[in-house]
Formats: sequence, C-alpha cells, structure tokens
Amino acid sequence: MALKHVLEVLDLLDDGAASGQRVVDLFAGFEHVTASTTTVTGEKGSTDFIRIEIAGTEGKKAGGPAETTGIIGRLGGLGARPTRIGFVSDGDGAAAAISSAYKLAEMSTRGDRLPGDVIVTTHVCPDAPTRPHQPVEFMDSPVDILAMNTHEVVDEMDVILSIDTTKGNRVVNHRGVAISAPVKQGYILKYSEDLLRILETVSGQPAQALPISTQDITPYGNGVYHINSILQPAVAAEVPVVGVAITAQSAVPGSATGASHEVDIALATRFVIEVAKEVGAGTCEVVDEPEFESLVSMYGSMKHLSTLPNA
Repeated sequence: MALKHVLEVLDLLDDGAASGQRVVDLFAGFEHVTASTTTVTGEKGSTDFIRIEIAGTEGKKAGGPAETTGIIGRLGGLGARPTRIGFVSDGDGAAAAISSAYKLAEMSTRGDRLPGDVIVTTHVCPDAPTRPHQPVEFMDSPVDILAMNTHEVVDEMDVILSIDTTKGNRVVNHRGVAISAPVKQGYILKYSEDLLRILETVSGQPAQALPISTQDITPYGNGVYHINSILQPAVAAEVPVVGVAITAQSAVPGSATGASHEVDIALATRFVIEVAKEVGAGTCEVVDEPEFESLVSMYGSMKHLSTLPNA
C-alpha cells in the first residue's frame, strides 16, 4: 500500500519552491529514521541532496550482520522552470525513492521493521536545465555526475537499486517498471532470478527487462551514447547496481510535464521495498558471487570502464 505515500510525496515535490529541507521535515518524528540535506552548487545552478536512513533490527547500525540496501533516485531535476511549468517526467525516480523511505519510516512505527538498514539518497531541484538528446529531449542537472555519485553512492550500501525514469527511448515499449541486469565493477552480469521473481510478484505480470549496453555503464562525459543516467552509480560503486526503470510504451521526453503515472511510481516503490526486505533477510541473491569471481579470474578486472579515458 504505497500509493498514498507516493501521492503525498508528489504533492510535496510538485512545487516551484520544493527543497531538500521540506523533504527532511517529512521524516521528523519517525523513530529509527534519520534524514539530512546538503545544498550543492554547480555551473548550472544548485540542488539539494537528500540522505534518509532507516535502521533495521539486525543491520549495521545495530551491530548486526544484515546487509544494507541502497535506493538511489536518479534524475536531472524535478522541474525545468521557467522553461517548463510543473513536475517533469524525469522526477519520477526521486519521487519513488522518497516514497519508499516514507513508507518504510511509517512501517517502522507499526512494528514492521526490516532486518537490514536501508539508505535512500536522491536530490531535489525544481529548476534544472534541459539538453538535447535523441530520440527525445533530456533533463540536465545543475551539478555533474561526479557530484551526484559523491552524495548518492554511500559506502555502507551492499546492494544499490537505482530508480530512474527511462521513457526517452525506443527499446523499452512497456508501461510500468523494467529492471536491468546487475552491474558490478564493469561487468554486466546475468539477471538475478530473485529480482525477476520479486518484480513479477509485485507487478502481477511477466518481468520486463531493461536492455543496457557497455556504453551505459561508462561515465557521463566520455562522448558516447547513454540510454540515460540510470547506471551511473555503478561508475562509483564496488557493489552490485541494478537499474529500476520507470518506463512507457512511447518515447516521452524527460522534460515533459503531465507525464508521471502515480501507479507506476508506486509499483517501483513497492518493488524496491520488497527487495530491501529480502536483501536484509538474506533471501535475495542479486549477483552470483562465485561466477563473478570466476569471470574476474579468467578475464581480469573491468574497472577501467568506470573511468574517463585519458586525454
């Protein structure tokens, strides 16, 4: 039952005065939850990074062994004011991430705490710039991808779910949620059977896959095509990263307003919460670690894909 939380969060974010502090205030008074915000200024403006931590019963914060789930809401901005009026499609990732934290915070007050810690990060910018992209226009960001990864990829995360609107393409012709193969240290690995199972359970439909390429797991700024920024956290993370794409049947610009579907955002929210439950409980295998180690042994490290090329 995450739709209520999504509606409240969307109402909070669909505002020209939306800010990180307003989001932090949403979590005031919740036990086992901490929230903070930091404003960062770049060449194209400023944005408020947000970090929300929900402590688990057996997580690292309690000195326990349970793994930590990282949920990152990836986006350029919530709005493109004054060029566009209102909440843009690109903001869905932030809305889903904050909604998942909000739902988990409320669950914790009702005795439904997860075993593992959950760390949610994203940023709030109601007036981000736009930039050209094919087949449709993209949202840009006030700060570069290095700043985003610095504030959104947290060392304590053992698994990262990166939620991003992924509608501006012609390779996913499905409205709802699609997931990528796990990416770890430059390797695009086989799909996780557990993640496919969880997605089918929460959606009630066959799991939808997000096709990705080697280009997508390289850093922005290297001059090659990226489907979007959904896998940019993999550039900075040592742990597995899975893209959770909010998708559409047609190609929708990230800068389009009136294009957010509340039920699809709620589906992404429910999916990441269910994954977090199982990651903390040790019942979700995101990566086949022995096979990954075998690949590295046979073919060497692929971490160079996470770096910008030499001049």
